[in-house]
Amino acid sequence: MWEVTGAVQGVQVGSWQLAVGSWQLAVGSWQLAVGSWQIVPWLAFVQGAFRQPATSEAKIRDSAPRLAKGWRSSGYFLDNPGGNFRYHAGVNLRDLKYILAVAETRHFGRAAERCFVSQPTLSGQIKKLEDELDVVIFERTNRSVEITPVGQVILAHARLALEQTEAIEQVARAHQDPLAGALRIGAIPTLSPYLMPLVLVPLKRTYPKLRLVLSEEITDSLIGRLTRHEIDAALLATPVDETDFETMPLFDEPFWLAHPVNHPLYEQDEITAKDLEDVELLLLADGHCLTHQVMEVCRLAERPTHGEMADLRASSLETLLQLVGAGFGCTLIPALAIRGGWMTDSGIVARPLELPDAYRRISLVFRRSFPRRKTLEAFAEMVREHLPNTVRRRS
Repeated sequence: MWEVTGAVQGVQVGSWQLAVGSWQLAVGSWQLAVGSWQIVPWLAFVQGAFRQPATSEAKIRDSAPRLAKGWRSSGYFLDNPGGNFRYHAGVNLRDLKYILAVAETRHFGRAAERCFVSQPTLSGQIKKLEDELDVVIFERTNRSVEITPVGQVILAHARLALEQTEAIEQVARAHQDPLAGALRIGAIPTLSPYLMPLVLVPLKRTYPKLRLVLSEEITDSLIGRLTRHEIDAALLATPVDETDFETMPLFDEPFWLAHPVNHPLYEQDEITAKDLEDVELLLLADGHCLTHQVMEVCRLAERPTHGEMADLRASSLETLLQLVGAGFGCTLIPALAIRGGWMTDSGIVARPLELPDAYRRISLVFRRSFPRRKTLEAFAEMVREHLPNTVRRRS
């Protein structure tokens, strides 16, 4: 039994917090009593005035103009304006996840799929939240979903609220064992297949309680997932905005030239920057950061517009290397990729470039607010320890 004397200003049932004034408030056995009025456990939502003192469930039914399904301890607020008692449903984390999903997909159906609920369930909960807050978060039409100005502000707070909730959970886990539990790492596709096999086994052996959750996407997608807290860190090869993210440099990875065995460059002892300007260069699609890095090394202001493969938009290094082996041109590959099985009987020659800017820097990027820094430091050190001598470690 809890007892507080004073005039009751309000009660927040969610989080079990009480706001009290000068009335007597007693809570026990899932009952809420104010003076001679009593709210029984099954009553969840009452709006209006209690006109007569009630000491039984039946009297509550008679005096309450609106009733709902059942008592819940997840965010209801009881206030007393002018003697009338009303419940207000509070904002919960599930609703915040729903509105963020709609904001990111701009589609109620896709948002429902992301949240693993039906579309009517998600739409209904968001409508209830809008009604409770007395604002419109989304403007809905048959063709689009737009965020209102007040919705933009609410969504910004929602992201912060979910971030802090996640931080609380991670701080608790880190306190128990910072090197246990899931670590969600994203990596670009021109790095992941060649780096992760070097790291996974020793990581598991050294930190058996740490579970690495790996995803592979292009840079822009990984930065978006970092911002949305869908991953904890990302292995990237391009600089990022230092305002929101922090960076741990891991290593510098030189570029090698891959050309067919019968190419004129095969006879040259050294390959110069001028040689690179004249080769028929095969590139990945524009979304890959490697494309722009290769163009910078080769002094190309734009993609090649001539040659048989000028319109090529390959999505993987393996595709480019197959074309090189077939004699369609040359490409630059990161040093870790030369360890792949394609080197055997592929008709390709891979040669290092002695050029000062022919490399990319690989870093581990994470949110400044991420609480498990020790975990990321351990992962970064594991990467550095198991790199081949074809790359240059950074500390």
